[in-house]
Amino acid sequence: MNLRRAAVIGHPIAHTMSPYIHSRLFALSGLETEYTAMDVGDLRGSIPELRKLDAFNVTIPYKEKIIPFLDELDDKAKAFGSVNTVSVQNGRMTGHTTDGAGLMTALEQNGVSLSGDVLLLGSGGAARAIVFETAYAKRDIHMTIVCREQSRDKAEAIRSAAQAFAAGSGNTYRVISYEELNREDQPYGIVINATSVGMVPHVNACPAGPQVTARCDTVFDAVYNPGETQLMLQAKMQGKKRVFGMDMLVYQAVAAHKIWYGARFAPGDLRRLCYAAALPETIERMMSGFI
Repeated sequence: MNLRRAAVIGHPIAHTMSPYIHSRLFALSGLETEYTAMDVGDLRGSIPELRKLDAFNVTIPYKEKIIPFLDELDDKAKAFGSVNTVSVQNGRMTGHTTDGAGLMTALEQNGVSLSGDVLLLGSGGAARAIVFETAYAKRDIHMTIVCREQSRDKAEAIRSAAQAFAAGSGNTYRVISYEELNREDQPYGIVINATSVGMVPHVNACPAGPQVTARCDTVFDAVYNPGETQLMLQAKMQGKKRVFGMDMLVYQAVAAHKIWYGARFAPGDLRRLCYAAALPETIERMMSGFI
């Protein structure tokens, strides 16, 4: 097995937890693999260097932008139109997506079933992966995708493609604006924040008001830094069940390792990693450069 150099790419990338998580997963597998964070301002110009790696992950804003530079997509990434994991063989890059699988596993490990009425905030790469994961799962899900008015065309394209992908499953998808969301009173089983609103350094921002989370049984925030966002604090005050973004980050990383080299991990090891990664002192040490 030759997996010596791996990385995560994005811009900005300073606050990523990926090196912490992936390094520990490699250690659990007994591999001495160097995993670094690469702040990529010029994606096209970085492709030759990326081809020298053995594997890499992709985060904001490149989950869709990376696709034209890849040599191949697996069936799921091709259908989803989003890539967060890339395997490299002799310089040839193949794109995969594990965001949706990471979310599904995180919810299941916290006793939440993704079914029924689901509210999704966002229409970017992570949101697209989640939408298509539900279409792929075909669990009789009725999803409402919330977008900014200027992003409605993009959200409608996601909705249309997902609806076609899930044909005959009972899944339904619709798109509304944030203004429409604030006017309605429909209850939801879960609200999923797939935007970057509330992420460091804009920690006082919140993607949805208390009148929205009050109508939801469970609140999931894909943002993991800070560990407890304004959205999650809001949900806590309302007594809602919460699932944290760190769990999704860990489980999508686990799915990446399975793609790269067929890794298998003990459930107890993963639960301990989720807990350790979510600790405030862990995040603080990572941001200070001690991890």
